[in-house]
Amino acid sequence: MTSTTFVSGKGVRFDDETPVTVVLVRHGQTEMTVARGYSGSGEPGPSLDETGRAQARDAAALVHRIGTDLWDDIAYPSQVIASPMVRTQQTGQIVAERLGLPFSVDATFQEANFGDWQGLTAEEIEARWPGQLEPWHTLGLVRPAGGGESVADVGTRVREGLVRLQQLGGPRTVVVVSHAVAIRAMLGVTMGANPGSWSQLRVAPASVSIVRLYSDRRDEIAVVGVPGEGWSQVPQH
Repeated sequence: MTSTTFVSGKGVRFDDETPVTVVLVRHGQTEMTVARGYSGSGEPGPSLDETGRAQARDAAALVHRIGTDLWDDIAYPSQVIASPMVRTQQTGQIVAERLGLPFSVDATFQEANFGDWQGLTAEEIEARWPGQLEPWHTLGLVRPAGGGESVADVGTRVREGLVRLQQLGGPRTVVVVSHAVAIRAMLGVTMGANPGSWSQLRVAPASVSIVRLYSDRRDEIAVVGVPGEGWSQVPQH
């Protein structure tokens, strides 16, 4: 048996496998974030607003610290991937420029397709499709009218993307710029949690989450946080 070490709060492992680390960054604020509308992959927009661009810069500064003065057991990022939505590409560009890396686009990590719910608020959805929105969140199996995805559908999609990243082998760190529902799904499948529980995860604009992927699927969530909330005070160990 190999020795077990504890660095930066990392989980316990009893082997020497080096994981693929995936840093999940939600895009910054948009007008739809403020309006609390369901903004999915059915439309390319909206763009980041001024606050959202500032949030993206803060997130980029935090990601830049990974592998330097934060989480020194994690490799510095070598790749940035963004969902094809405008807001994630804009956020991805800001992150990639801060890291000195190019970024690519991968639709695997795009937001849920909300079908006919696209652009509507929760109140508007409930008025038109009574009793469907709550179980969409709490059961994870309801599909919105008009060809939308269930929460479980999103989980299946993003899990395939995570598996592809894990198969690249570690140690490497990949930044994925994505969306609230998609990031909840990535965290949920990493934990092995039921899709109906994923909506309990709060994923704020420009928040940063870290998952570490192993071949035995005993994956690890390293941290969930928001830039600016005391990160400058976080010690190295």
